[in-house]
Amino acid sequence: MKLSDKLKQLPINPGVYFHKSKSGEIIYVGKAAVLKNRVKQYFQNTRDMDIKTKALVAEIADTDWVETESEIDALFLEVEMIKRYMPRYNILLRDDKSLIFVRIDMKSDWPHVSFTRNPADDGAEYFGPYYNGFAVKKALRYLRRVFPYYTNTPKDGRRVDLDAHLGLSPVGITSDEYKANLRRLISYIKGNRKKLITELDLDMKTAAVAQDFEKAATIRNKINNLRELQRRIMFGDKEFLDISKDEALRDLTDLLDLPKITVRIEGYDISHMSGTNVVASMVVFKNGVSDRGEYRKFKTRIDHNNDFYNMNETISRRLSPRNLKGWGKPDLILIDGGKGQLDAAIQARDICGQGDIPFIGLAKQDEQIVVKNITVSKTKLAELNGYLDVSNDFTLINLPKSANIIKLLQRIRDESHRFAVTYHTVLKRAKQTANLLEEIPGIGPKTRSKLIRKFGSVRGLSSASEADIIELVGRARARIITDYIQYQKSD
Repeated sequence: MKLSDKLKQLPINPGVYFHKSKSGEIIYVGKAAVLKNRVKQYFQNTRDMDIKTKALVAEIADTDWVETESEIDALFLEVEMIKRYMPRYNILLRDDKSLIFVRIDMKSDWPHVSFTRNPADDGAEYFGPYYNGFAVKKALRYLRRVFPYYTNTPKDGRRVDLDAHLGLSPVGITSDEYKANLRRLISYIKGNRKKLITELDLDMKTAAVAQDFEKAATIRNKINNLRELQRRIMFGDKEFLDISKDEALRDLTDLLDLPKITVRIEGYDISHMSGTNVVASMVVFKNGVSDRGEYRKFKTRIDHNNDFYNMNETISRRLSPRNLKGWGKPDLILIDGGKGQLDAAIQARDICGQGDIPFIGLAKQDEQIVVKNITVSKTKLAELNGYLDVSNDFTLINLPKSANIIKLLQRIRDESHRFAVTYHTVLKRAKQTANLLEEIPGIGPKTRSKLIRKFGSVRGLSSASEADIIELVGRARARIITDYIQYQKSD
């Protein structure tokens, strides 16, 4: 179909569009509130465009798109697709602003909702990243009217503030009730809107049957606000993204002759320093999009400078009956590494009796896809301009680095590497801090552990107030710690 004919089919809904070159390479990914209006702008008067945009338009040979439910859905999906495909013109045209995440620490008694540009491995839940911080903050302000939340941790005895009077902060509820409200907010952010409205509708009917009409009216108002909100601004894409339109997932399924589209792909990597603080990461991509809430991390039982052993232990633990039941079963597992790491992972898989889960590796040097005992479709391979190298029991699939499959696997591999390195760094710093705290007389391992969890480092402890330390470990131990810190500063 000619591009001019294709543009006539553009919908008026929000979504993400993909500009492609003659070779089929995705050269630009963008989002739109109205796909029809935004995409057609590229092919109208180019006189007012800057040089870079003109160069982009001159290279566009085809355009595809995916519709979403809202602008925020498109915002989230755009970020994920840019990370996956790394289109040339997105890199050229983007500015230097950092991405933004939404942070909620559900482990606190009274969690608060905040924003950050640097997510930490601190046990909190992070949602994002998003390029447009203004749009995300605006969305959370709307959601706050439906699910009141704190923007700072409340202090005991604090007077009711303006936010509470406006119904933006909770009043007169317990910590458990507040957390239940936040869990519904998180559910909404994750894209479970329909399920959430169904649950609220059931709660409303239950309250009405119990003749608690005030509660029923409150829930009814929430439902109405959610439906109104759904017409204006939304979060998440997992509920609505049509994965049959994802070329990378389709190509991967056809290439490896898999029985169905790979909905859940898990990526694994190992990180350590000379065999110390050995950790492994598990990242999860659903429908080709990262799902940070499903990420898991492992600390190996033995610090061992042997990545084959470490990978074998990690996969054995992942595929244990308990974790399969709790986390679900993956459709495909990607190992960061070549033949050795993949073979160690496959051995663990077979011992666990999960031989039906396909495993593949991605070798760093040449970005070869490594497979074992998997049939590769010669027809699809030729279509993708690839070729095979056979080595012992392994098959190495060579595809152009511009292939959508390679970009998807690179995205998963790089994310698993980032997550593993982040966890390793946290453990290394904690160990360094613990070693320094061991020098304080009268401070045992339990107290050291509390201090590390609370303040993170000796520097964090040094800058903490005496009241905060007393609240954590008691007045006697706090005096020992502060005296030691003052002694070290004066030394």
